[in-house]
Amino acid sequence: MKLKAPLPLKDGVAPSYLWLQDPPQQWRDMLVFLCARFPGVSEDTWRQRMARGEVVNQRGEAMTPASPYRRGDCIFYYRDLEGREEAIPFEETILHQDDHLLVVDKPHFVPVIPTGRFLQESLLVRLKKKTGLDNLTPIHRLDRETAGVIIFSHNPDSRGAYQSMFQQRTMDKTYEALAGLLEGRDFPFVYRSRLVDADKFFLMREEAGEANSETHIDLIERRGNQALYRLNPVTGRKHQLRVHMAALGIPILNDSFYPHTAPADAADNYDAPLKLLARSIAFTDPLSGDVRYFESLRRL
Repeated sequence: MKLKAPLPLKDGVAPSYLWLQDPPQQWRDMLVFLCARFPGVSEDTWRQRMARGEVVNQRGEAMTPASPYRRGDCIFYYRDLEGREEAIPFEETILHQDDHLLVVDKPHFVPVIPTGRFLQESLLVRLKKKTGLDNLTPIHRLDRETAGVIIFSHNPDSRGAYQSMFQQRTMDKTYEALAGLLEGRDFPFVYRSRLVDADKFFLMREEAGEANSETHIDLIERRGNQALYRLNPVTGRKHQLRVHMAALGIPILNDSFYPHTAPADAADNYDAPLKLLARSIAFTDPLSGDVRYFESLRRL
């Protein structure tokens, strides 16, 4: 069930929400519940948010520390970061805007949506503040480490038509990657494998079994002991291109996940971005029937 948020955007950030599903006798009051549900947020922080009227239910009723826990309610609140958020020193470029879509050239290191230690520096919040488009929603994924073309919907009435286009894989997505030389292969070729979640929740791995991922790989040019490759994913598994290239023995240059994962607390090295670029997206517009093509201005 989707509800209209009773809180407005706050500095480009839409309120988060949480449905209350536990038995009411489990929680003495809302403060106890929220502190247990979000152990990374202090009790003082929740008290301050409540005092500012920034924790409400679906009816817009402000929650206080003593408010009873009511199963079936939906609680809205603003996500904040404890401490100062690190600025990411790279800027996105708007490639196209119409009545339905916003097409953006995303830089490396910028997450698409708020996550972990990023909120104001997420692409979604940056764009909401830059454009004033409150209804912006990304209609496909792009890793934080990957740069290039990403498409947002800003019209709720047409959003479903564009989302289904991606779900049905009726668009043509082209990536470029810089990696080592792959010998003994005729280009282009198709790589297929079965991808499943790895032991660490943020990683993927290959296993034996029926393939559920497919990538078309071609050689664009050699660059000394490296090469620039064109990658066309037929499926859209998480980290698919990165896993496939690593499995071929040519991990994408500067990949901190595959084949070896860097320490979780390692700082971003802005001088060594992942050499993976979402070069272009092409599709037949589901509303107009026109062929649309958008290409990144960036180069690896």
